[in-house]
Amino acid sequence: MKVLFPFIVTLFFGMVHYLVYTRIISRLHIKSHSRTLLKYLLIINMTAIIGYITSYYALNPPRLLYFIFSLSMGVGFVLFVGIILYEFLHLFWQIIPFSEEKRYFLKRSGDIAFLSLGTAYIGAGIAEGSKDPMVKFVDVAQERFGGKIYKIVQVSDMHIGGLIDKEFVVKSVAMINRLEPDLIAITGDLCDADIEAIKEAIDELGYLKSRYGTYYIVGNHEYFHSIDTTIAYIKTLGIHVFENSAVCINNDFYIAGVYDLFGNRIQSHMPNIHQAMQDIPPEFPTLLLAHQPKFAEYLEGFTPALILSGHTHGGQIWPFGYLVKLAQPYIKGLHQLDAHRHIYINSGIGFWGPPMRLGSQAEITCISWS
Repeated sequence: MKVLFPFIVTLFFGMVHYLVYTRIISRLHIKSHSRTLLKYLLIINMTAIIGYITSYYALNPPRLLYFIFSLSMGVGFVLFVGIILYEFLHLFWQIIPFSEEKRYFLKRSGDIAFLSLGTAYIGAGIAEGSKDPMVKFVDVAQERFGGKIYKIVQVSDMHIGGLIDKEFVVKSVAMINRLEPDLIAITGDLCDADIEAIKEAIDELGYLKSRYGTYYIVGNHEYFHSIDTTIAYIKTLGIHVFENSAVCINNDFYIAGVYDLFGNRIQSHMPNIHQAMQDIPPEFPTLLLAHQPKFAEYLEGFTPALILSGHTHGGQIWPFGYLVKLAQPYIKGLHQLDAHRHIYINSGIGFWGPPMRLGSQAEITCISWS
């Protein structure tokens, strides 16, 4: 996996950059020196992507350089969208029933607009990605606790490592504690590096405060970085780690958690809903932590009252949420599974890859469950 994934990413973005040059830059009605500048920017961006992949697996560059490397990934995604859009625009310019002079004017004006829109797209994504997480308040009214309301704070997909450092974790912990939650749920992809490299940042999670504790499940990214070591260390911080297990909260409900579906792919640390739910009396409502929303399709007859998930980042950069939708039944927000059951998908407090967001915002979710 550590060899195959960077190879696939490099091949994909290499093809994207090649197509951008052959299908867009070479067709643009712009001055030759502007075309040359775009070509060199393309080469620089692809070089930075290779730098990002190398840094992710081997090197430890200065923070500013790593930021540039990470940003190049976002630019690469934008270029991918640009290829698709420009092919439609090129077809339109070919079939419009105008004279050659008018068609040339329209094509040149369209090219300038296309480049301007792409620049604005990247700028807006960087600006949105630099914002602090918002606190999103959500009411889940199921009338299960005789008038009691439990305040659950959920965070997901922090991806500690790289640009997500100790300072980010300190600020996040302070924001969470100010909400004075009854319990805290961390729904996976907490770590994006080996635990030894991020201990200083991870340790800050030990300062989380809530009435009934902090509960954590692994996401798919923990499988890439010594999952057993990560789980063992998280436990030393006083955080309860679910490994297909459950605990009772205040004799009102159970909270359960499963390993991520990625475990099925590698046949290790596999999710087991039967093991997680086996000791829960049927009359008790259950809060289930499952990293991927898709786990709602693997419940095998069990009916947890509320499922908390993450993984999707809310699509992170529009329009990639539509691609995520091909693999996940839900992208973000609250969804009703039936008359008295819900699932909530957190858009993530951090980010993976480029420090960019568009059409989604980093969030801490404060859920009032009644």
